[in-house]
Amino acid sequence: MKTTSTLSRQPGKKSKTILIVLAVLSLIMFFNITVMAQNPNQMVRLAKITVDPMQLKAYHAALQEQMTTAVGVEKGVLTYYAMADKNNPAHITILEIYADTAAYQLHINTPHFKKYKDTVKDMVQSLELVDVKLLGVARKPD
Repeated sequence: MKTTSTLSRQPGKKSKTILIVLAVLSLIMFFNITVMAQNPNQMVRLAKITVDPMQLKAYHAALQEQMTTAVGVEKGVLTYYAMADKNNPAHITILEIYADTAAYQLHINTPHFKKYKDTVKDMVQSLELVDVKLLGVARKPD
């Protein structure tokens, strides 16, 4: 009789999302983010993106330029973390944190964000935006 361990089964979509959220929160704690004080007005979003594998280098450059510019010039853009799946680098998850929804609306109308969207439009195969609620942060003191 053959038995299958629960651990060897492929995790479901809900389990995968939970694992991604836990990984993102672990990164936040590891990098000791101070901007993460509980603010009920903050908008926290995960962008789950699949990129054409043949265009990953160009996508990374466009994403890096957009993130660096946004954090540098937009007061309401608080945090970006972009991560690639180790087993499939074309699967990218971005944690985005904005001061509030108004800051997000301003962000998506900036010239640098529009340039990014135009640059990557033929590189991105799928995009899923998931709004999440930050439940809390645990971190070591400075």
